[in-house]
Amino acid sequence: MTTVQRNHGTAALRVAAVQTVTAASVDASLAAVAPLIAEAAGAGARLVALPEYFAMLGRSDRDKLAIREPDGDGPLQAFLSEQARRHRIWLVGGTVPLASPKPGKVFNASLVYGPDGSRVARYDKIHLFGLKHGEERFDEAATIEAGRTPAVVDVDEGGARWRVGLSVCYDLRFPELYRALAPVDLLLVPSAFTFTTGSAHWETLLRARAIENQCYVLAPAQGGTHENGRRTWGHTMLVDPWGEVLQVLPEGEGIVVGDIARERIERVRATLPALSHRVL
Repeated sequence: MTTVQRNHGTAALRVAAVQTVTAASVDASLAAVAPLIAEAAGAGARLVALPEYFAMLGRSDRDKLAIREPDGDGPLQAFLSEQARRHRIWLVGGTVPLASPKPGKVFNASLVYGPDGSRVARYDKIHLFGLKHGEERFDEAATIEAGRTPAVVDVDEGGARWRVGLSVCYDLRFPELYRALAPVDLLLVPSAFTFTTGSAHWETLLRARAIENQCYVLAPAQGGTHENGRRTWGHTMLVDPWGEVLQVLPEGEGIVVGDIARERIERVRATLPALSHRVL
């Protein structure tokens, strides 16, 4: 399924978010995501973002350790580089498990590749998800080492430079991270929200981050019931700087495509100059 929002203004960047229902094996997951990347590029997207854990949602949290890669080398990184180069796009590789010096742990790394296939940014997820809700139990800190450094990447497209802030899933609940990134034109939030937390908070938090930072937010998500029995919330979304939801894909595999417009960002910031009113 594809949803497209179009802009007919001046400086604009077409972006796309891919929604998947990732399998428990890498081969099946990559076979499913490659056509969605191609579909997004075919719709004119110059920046395409994949969800967290796009390459595998294992039957155990420790399964990710078996597919971890050294920084700069490995089949998942090669896949992302090749896809970016093939379609001549900026590709945000959701997250990839990269080797950590701590035994039994990985970094949950969001990797960005340019149209020539070269890597231009890496962000290691800083905030690690933990949940105790009835029978649901999650503890990312058991297998993931937290990152420490916020990351922003400049995307040069269409004669304009777009400042893009990186984040991952649970980061969404920590507005101080996004303040450290500001000002940006676009925030990326590749995610795998649980159905429980997503149904309660996902849209509210995405719209809040867009409103308070007066920028676009693009949030590619996992969306459905996976082979391992886990159900993710989905609702891949593009939100504008006023907090308006421009496009959303509730569930299942597909893409959301839309334009982010410089004029819209500038108009919102001129109308309500909250960023310049900051005191703390």
